[in-house]
Amino acid sequence: MTLTDVSARIRPAIPVLRIFDLEQARAFYLDYLGFVTDWEYRAEEDHPVYMQISRADCLLHLTEHHGDATPGSTCFVPMSGAMSLHQELGDKRFRGVKPALDAMPWGLQITVLDPFGNRLRFCEQRSETQKSG
Repeated sequence: MTLTDVSARIRPAIPVLRIFDLEQARAFYLDYLGFVTDWEYRAEEDHPVYMQISRADCLLHLTEHHGDATPGSTCFVPMSGAMSLHQELGDKRFRGVKPALDAMPWGLQITVLDPFGNRLRFCEQRSETQKSG
């Protein structure tokens, strides 16, 4: 049996990011970046949270659980409309965060660092830029 014989469909990966403070995470990911909470899970009320957030087609899992993810991870997030997102983030402001819009060989990129040391690289890849322009 080969991989093409399998009826399974592999979908895009969902990054899991380590957080240490739920309220800080909400302020950054929901209020600043514009994600929404899809669901939250706690085994018991005083246990760490594991949650899914989304914005458009981007899904992220945030976890307070030790060992679920390594702090300081980087996520590459393909997107379109990098200039619009850069303007949106500039209008909102978040303490200590002022992302630049960088022209990279592969496209327009905005890198933001969350309060826990994780990097999100939102990138309108050159192929997307060329399609829209």
